[in-house]
Amino acid sequence: MIVAFSVTPLGVGEDVGEYVADAVRVVRASGLPHRTDAMFTSIEGEWDEVMDVVRRAVAAVEARAPRVSLVLKADLRPGVTDGLTSKVDTVERHLAAD
Repeated sequence: MIVAFSVTPLGVGEDVGEYVADAVRVVRASGLPHRTDAMFTSIEGEWDEVMDVVRRAVAAVEARAPRVSLVLKADLRPGVTDGLTSKVDTVERHLAAD
């Protein structure tokens, strides 16, 4: 599965980068394939391992913020691996054909 998620601390002011970095550290330490962009972090793996990483990333932010918002989108497709790369490659291939 691939999960794209965003963890946002609330009640800490406008500058939230240091809090988000706490969540991203958890993802990077997991060893699972992942990507972080301006809006979401995507992570790929089995249900239990991915959801555990999301839970721990939220907990890392929650430890320092009075309130946390979580947005999560999941793509559950058994048997598919390397979806983080292959999905983007497919789109790029179609764009190159134009």
